[in-house]
This record gives sequence, C-alpha cells and structure tokens, in this order.
Amino acid sequence: MFPTRLVTSLLFAVAVLPTTLAQGQYSQDSGQYRILSAQYGTERNHVDVTNRLKELARSDRSFVMGNNTFGVDPDYGRVKVLRIYARGPEGERMFEFQEGSVVDGSQFRGWGRGDWGGEGWSGSWQGGGGYDRDRNRDDGQFVILGAQYGTPERHVDVTNRLKELARRDRTFVMGNNTFGVDPDYGRVKALRIYARGPDGRDRMFEFREGSLVDGSQFRGWGRGDWGQGWSGRWEVGEDRDRDGDRDRYRDERRGDEGQFVILSASYGTRRHHIDVTDRLKDLARSDRTFVMSNNLFGTDPDYGRRKVLRIYARGPDGNERMFEFRENSMVDGSQFRGWGRGEWGNERRRDRW
Repeated sequence: MFPTRLVTSLLFAVAVLPTTLAQGQYSQDSGQYRILSAQYGTERNHVDVTNRLKELARSDRSFVMGNNTFGVDPDYGRVKVLRIYARGPEGERMFEFQEGSVVDGSQFRGWGRGDWGGEGWSGSWQGGGGYDRDRNRDDGQFVILGAQYGTPERHVDVTNRLKELARRDRTFVMGNNTFGVDPDYGRVKALRIYARGPDGRDRMFEFREGSLVDGSQFRGWGRGDWGQGWSGRWEVGEDRDRDGDRDRYRDERRGDEGQFVILSASYGTRRHHIDVTDRLKDLARSDRTFVMSNNLFGTDPDYGRRKVLRIYARGPDGNERMFEFRENSMVDGSQFRGWGRGEWGNERRRDRW
C-alpha cells in the first residue's frame, strides 16, 4: 500500500511540475489585453508586422520603437507609427506608438510567449469592433484650461497653437521653434499646460525644451475642445493663500502625484549592473524628464555592451512593476509619486534585475 501511494504522489508531482514552472516563467505575461494584430506605417500606407513584433516580444518585455525596428519603410518621408490592435475587457482597442516611444509589453497577455495575433482583427487602421477612436485616444483625466510658453518674467499664451499640434499628433518634442515665438530671448523657456483634474483642483504640467509632450493624459486632446478658463497666470494658485498649503502647491507644480512609488533603480546589463537610486534622485530633483544616455550615471558597469536603466516601483494595487529605459529614450517622472522630492527608494535589493 505504501509504495503504491508513493508512486502515485511522485507521478502527480511530475505532472504538475511543468505547469508550476510555466506559471512562474510567464507571470509577467498576464496583461489584460490580447493582441490581435500589429501594423506599422501611416494611414495611407502600412504593413503587417505582427510576426516581427512576436520576435521582439520574445527578446524583451519593452523596447524603443524606431524607424529601423521593422526593417521596412512603407511610406518614405513621412512619420510612421506602430499600431497594436488588441482585445480587452471592453472590446477591441488600438495602442499607438510613435518613433522614439517605449513599447511596454506588460499590458498584453502572453507577450513573451508570442501566442497571439491573427485572430478577429477588424482590419481597420482606425480600429474596429467597439473601438471609439476619440474615446480611446482622448480619455485622459485632466482637462486643459490654457497653455503658456516662456519664462516667469516673460511668457505668452500658446493655447491655440497647442490645439493645432494636438490635432496632428498625440505626442511631440517641445523645441525652441515649436511655437514660432521667443518671448524671452537668450533664456531657457518652458511650456506650461494648466489643467483641471477629476478632483476639481488645478494642476500645472511643465515641459522644458527637448522634452516629450504626451497628450494621452489630457481629455479631448486630439479634438481640441478645451482651453477655456485659465487666467493667464504663470504659477498655479499664485493668487491663493499658500501659507498653509505650500507643500501641496509645490507638488502640484512639480507633477509629483504619479501612481507608482519607486523602490530602487539599477543601471547596466543583466550580468553587470549597479544601483543608481541616489543618482536618479539627483536627476529627479533637477528635471521631471530627461533623456537616458550612456554618460548619465558617471560609470560603465559593462563596457562595450548596451545598457539600460531599470526603475522598480510599486503600483496602487500593491504589485511591483519594472520600467525599462534604453539609451536615448525619454525618462518621464510624472508617473512616479514624489518624483521631484526624492522621498522614495528605500527598498533596495542588490540582486534585483
């Protein structure tokens, strides 16, 4: 009797072991959206890149979408995008990634396994099924009140010009010539977007020259049905009594209300990497956004190999998430709580990668 039970137990363990290992291996592939298809190009000329995307997904959970990523140029001379069509809890949805943006596969089910694609896509560049283009693209939580460009001493209203840019692109790089005016010659200028959040409070988003302006967080961005109700002030709440609320207004201005709390940051490769949490705090206090480069952290932990910055954070659901930034990609701190204050990074583990 005893040998029979032992053999039965061993057979059961062998049977369930592959499943257990697979669950551990693919725990990061449990996003809520299942990919139907991927297209690369423009509305008039685009090609199917689903198979190529599968190859990229098996290699990395995230990558920077560039002009050479898919080895084809379906519409020469025009800015192209990658569009991933997926089915989620609310039906079919389209995810758009422009050149230079990070494609993060954590939100897609089975990303690393590649067991998706070729099923049920509508075939429409704009998306199909229950997909609402304006709702999907313009459903951010902040309503823009106005936009100013310049310095605290000299700035001009650029709300109408921002509407023109928003109708053409969901993201753009803010440069010195973006608005066709120089309100304070010789000084570094910034774009400030003033918006009202779901709690009814005003908030300011600041973008310096060279930073990426992403309209996905603003409601009605592409439609341009916003831009009323801002007094033209440079500072948020400058005509209020801030003696008791100075820290709160400072946080609103700096954009420190993100939903992820940073635990630690590492830089390098899988085999050789170092902790850069303290250096990241220095950068965060200086800028909300910066371009990740090879010289940013003052060291080269794995000479001759391409390195990345990995930020480990805890989300509102209590689960940990990893954000990966490759060289020349934009690091945007607006999604991290307390970014500019540096009140984070207290759960470091040397073996984390």
